[in-house]
Amino acid sequence: MTIISDELTEVRELFAVPRRTEIADWSGDMEDEDLIEREDMVVTVTQTGYIKRTPLADFRSQRRGGKGLSGMSTKDDDVVTTLFVANTHTQLLFFTTDGMAYKLKTWRLPLGGRTAKGKAIVNILPIPTGVSIAAIMPVDRDEKEWDDLQIVFATDKGTVRRNRLSDFTNVKANGKIAMKFEDENAGMSLINARICSEDDDVMLVTNAGRAIRFPTTDVRVFNSRNSVGVRGVKLSDSDKVVSMSVIRHFEASSQERVAYLKQRRLMAGITEDEASDDEEEAVEAGQLSTERYAEMSAAEDLILTISAAGAGKISSSHDYPVRGRGGMGVTAWTKGLPSGPIIACFPVDMDDQIMLATSRGQSIRVPVEGISFRSRSAGGVRVFNTGKGEEVVSVAWIAESDEDDEQEE
Repeated sequence: MTIISDELTEVRELFAVPRRTEIADWSGDMEDEDLIEREDMVVTVTQTGYIKRTPLADFRSQRRGGKGLSGMSTKDDDVVTTLFVANTHTQLLFFTTDGMAYKLKTWRLPLGGRTAKGKAIVNILPIPTGVSIAAIMPVDRDEKEWDDLQIVFATDKGTVRRNRLSDFTNVKANGKIAMKFEDENAGMSLINARICSEDDDVMLVTNAGRAIRFPTTDVRVFNSRNSVGVRGVKLSDSDKVVSMSVIRHFEASSQERVAYLKQRRLMAGITEDEASDDEEEAVEAGQLSTERYAEMSAAEDLILTISAAGAGKISSSHDYPVRGRGGMGVTAWTKGLPSGPIIACFPVDMDDQIMLATSRGQSIRVPVEGISFRSRSAGGVRVFNTGKGEEVVSVAWIAESDEDDEQEE
């Protein structure tokens, strides 16, 4: 043993050097997301707040001879209200009614089969009790390009604000203030948030039956998120905004709009007596060529309006003139609101479906094509036969459609 000890001591003295390696927890550049395959997912959200993601391939395998992008296990009184396709690496922005913003990648949503129910959003995001989701927006572009995109907000008190989307690149797990409601704005809530461009218009509709449409450029780009914005529409004491939509801007004179609407109503079987324009549109119809009519028809958005008594109508976006923000707007329903206040107003397609729910828990699913086309200032037709003391409290667009397989070929 003495010989071995002496030899090892000699080796140490001749060749020993300080340790060059370090044993430590590895903190490399690899993250969980780097292990997630890029795959298209169908994200579905229900009216009661359940969310999930399903591989798009699962829907395609079920579409042979059938239902298209449909299928989710829900309660009888629940429907899918939001459905979109997003990559697993797509950023999703969630905006709540209390003015907070949350951000998640699609892959962080619960994965479920085609008929799975999903998971409650309140169990995924730290949303307080009594607060709901006002808007969900997928953003496919890289965050470095978000400075080129803009987002417009609207509150129920009639204020609007426009920000750069890049203001929401850094959102922590506990959320980020998107709109700060001070004490003087107590009771105010965010009703919608939408990505927009300077080629779009913003349309606000109030429960008193007034609508105002103005270019997004009428609202300056705010550098702060603490402000509730500027006045979008002037409200009376009991009035509030129930809808904010972003629709395509289209330049047309008053004479062209009146001429187009006249032809449009005739095609819908509406007589001139029924098309009672208010005093703000008392102009003579101009001459409209076939080419111009086709151009305006291609740029037209169909606007669905539903009242508390269950009446509804479809009207043309060209029936809502572009004006400056901050005014009272124009009539969006028969004056006096014989069918009760407006509950919802938003763009739809004729092959869409909507779901109406009442204060007594009754609900009805209605195809949009069954609702009559009427003028902006006219009343609606009966969509839901509500009972005595019962009124419609919510209207949801149903994100399910029938599609032929041939569209996938």
